[in-house]
Amino acid sequence: MSMSSLDSALSIAVDIGGTFTDISLLDRASGQVWRAKTPSVPSDPSEAFLAGIKLALADAGAPASALGQVLHGTTVATNMILEGKGARAALVTTRGFRHVLEIGRQDIPRKANLYTWVKPARPVPASRIVEVDERVAAGGAVLSPLDEESVFRAAEAIRQMDIEAVGICLLHAFANPTHERRVAEILREALPGIAVTISTDVLPVVREYERTLTTVLNATVMPGVTTYVGRLEQRLEAEKVTAPLLLMQSNGGVAGAAAIRQAPALTALSGPAAGVVGARAIAAACGIHDLITVDIGGTSADICLIKGGKIGLTQHGKVGEWPLPLPMVDMVTIGAGGGSIANVEEATLTVGPRSAGARPGPAAYGHGGREATVTDAHVVLGHLPSKLLGGRMSLDVGAARRVIKDRVAAPLGLSLEAAARGVLAIVDNHMVGAVRVVSVERGHDPRQFTLVPFGGAGPLHGCALADLLGISSIMIPPAPGVLCADGLLAADLKAEFSRTLPKPGAIDVEAADAIFAELEAQAEAWLVVEGVAEQKRRKARVALLRYHGQGGEIAIAWAGTREAVEQAFAAEHQALYGFTLDASIELVTLRVEATGMTAQPPSIRLEASSAFEPYDSTPVHFADETLDVPLVDRAGLGSGVVFEGPAILTQLDTTTLVPPGWRGSVHESGAIILTRHEGVAQ
Repeated sequence: MSMSSLDSALSIAVDIGGTFTDISLLDRASGQVWRAKTPSVPSDPSEAFLAGIKLALADAGAPASALGQVLHGTTVATNMILEGKGARAALVTTRGFRHVLEIGRQDIPRKANLYTWVKPARPVPASRIVEVDERVAAGGAVLSPLDEESVFRAAEAIRQMDIEAVGICLLHAFANPTHERRVAEILREALPGIAVTISTDVLPVVREYERTLTTVLNATVMPGVTTYVGRLEQRLEAEKVTAPLLLMQSNGGVAGAAAIRQAPALTALSGPAAGVVGARAIAAACGIHDLITVDIGGTSADICLIKGGKIGLTQHGKVGEWPLPLPMVDMVTIGAGGGSIANVEEATLTVGPRSAGARPGPAAYGHGGREATVTDAHVVLGHLPSKLLGGRMSLDVGAARRVIKDRVAAPLGLSLEAAARGVLAIVDNHMVGAVRVVSVERGHDPRQFTLVPFGGAGPLHGCALADLLGISSIMIPPAPGVLCADGLLAADLKAEFSRTLPKPGAIDVEAADAIFAELEAQAEAWLVVEGVAEQKRRKARVALLRYHGQGGEIAIAWAGTREAVEQAFAAEHQALYGFTLDASIELVTLRVEATGMTAQPPSIRLEASSAFEPYDSTPVHFADETLDVPLVDRAGLGSGVVFEGPAILTQLDTTTLVPPGWRGSVHESGAIILTRHEGVAQ
């Protein structure tokens, strides 16, 4: 990878979704953006990947060889884990620890029935787990040397299993990886063509079950992701693209294809992370640094909190039923979106998590949908007019009214409008609950943040969510429906390098500094391989601490002295849990976060204007009254425009509903800032 590749003028971002593939092509010198949309090809996503790139390049009149960066968000690993369709894998572990995966943890999922919950089948059954003779102490000392004969026997046993991948997770390997590396060496030689992954390359930290599970999941997705990335690289090569391929990770950064091949599990849950990065970049252009993002699509809503411009990371993330403690953007996902189905059972109305999806979709889309959905409720209330943008898209208002009446209004004995309002009230309250998880439960007051709703359905719900939360400021990004592709263009290169201490204990600054120095050397080597210019390299030290006797840690920026670190830990514990303990503080894991800063494009400035000219109007049913609401094409609004609600702003990728009591202003970046009138009831 050339050292100049990160500064090249032309960068292209490809975000592959279930229905459409979104492409953004950016000239980093001028700030000009070209966008394209092409149908996804589920049987071969790389086909849509290339088709989209060609479309955007044709628009810009640029040859493929001019590209300096190709950025990509992929859900290949996530889908394989969620659907259990990963490669057939085996696991090698220390003798006596074959059942770590099966035992797992004692806790039952929060929403499961205590008496009927059944532990899910593990990704690798005990019959495909083999043991080798070796033993390393928690401190890293070798108690029993590796018996290589037992490794050869393990290789023979694995050969009989008809498998495609092997995970290796030995006891206390995070403290001393020598045995793991030697086992991998032997297996790679003995089992050519089989993907081999070791725990110390994926998650070299304490906790046997989580480390083993992550290693196994990494092994199961490795062949699929490697094949997929290889296919992308071949297609790019055939088009004479020499630019590096960078893939989105769950931590909100991108990394090169080589790093993703080694640890493909790093891309799990990376899709929503790109949208969060895009929202932060647009908010920063508006001078907003404390925000809560709500990404509402057709099926789900992803919610994340950003404080002081910093996206929070968690190591308690999950993919489906499995804990995946790799650093990932701290967000909450719930089954609530435009396609969420409203259902009445025993006189009780529920909404979601079942969704009508893209086909047949909501009844209003005219594809034969017969269930009542959130989108149909919006249509009934007039939030989505029958003709959008002068008639380029038509909605079947009659079908929407019919399903809301038959499925919701009639069974509950409500008027059509009251039933539609009920559907929206339930879905909004679901989302408010999720917002409270990332705010109040993390020690933050949501009223001090700006709400940033995006995704196809986000701007329809923004003001209602803000009212419920007491938030008085909302920012609507310029292109809310393609923010994930734009977010890829704003993402930095990122990687984390962690090590658990041999023995948790009091903070020893000297010992910590020595380990940090080793981790920083690993980080520096990675930044060099990724082609990051020296002045754009950043490294941050993070410590994971706990009170003696606690079962989980809190991540704190390393402050350099024992007193400062302990004070920062106590302050964070107080913010999260509302109390501190009179107990000794233990240092458990050290982490270095490496960042290669991406050159941010020059900000586009809209031309100043005061014109706010509706192209039509439509009746909208609000709780108190029905009003004739102006319809305005957002593309025609210039910088400095100020307007009063009610108004409906239409654009190709979303519709923004501004109710009475809210005032809008257009920022020069193209974002719209909505503020609640003083004195308006919340």
